[in-house]
Amino acid sequence: MTTFTKVILFTDSDGRARFREESIDLDQGTPELRLSQSFPCDNYLLRESPVGFRLGFHCTSMPLGIFIVQGQMEITLQDGSSRLFKPGDCFFADDTLPPGATFDDSIHGHGTRQVGPDPLVTLFIRN
Repeated sequence: MTTFTKVILFTDSDGRARFREESIDLDQGTPELRLSQSFPCDNYLLRESPVGFRLGFHCTSMPLGIFIVQGQMEITLQDGSSRLFKPGDCFFADDTLPPGATFDDSIHGHGTRQVGPDPLVTLFIRN
């Protein structure tokens, strides 16, 4: 069976953002057109971030599917690790602030920046 790897940015039990991967089965459709199950979504929006765009540590306000349309996006975690996402890549952002917590930029969230010569265009899908 064919699968798709879903990258998830989430808040761990210690309040810190982490990445994990999850497999989604592509077990529907035909051998020529493999599909996953259908996933709900509420709405979507597009964002363009100029060359040099950088956003300090922050949490996701609500779970979002994020697809890179143009340019490159680097996500940096509190532990210094990072991942680079290029056109065609996607990830699921769900690193929301833990219930009852007050945001602390030395513990919570992730940093985001545009990388390379092209503006960053992203598609955000709210579910």
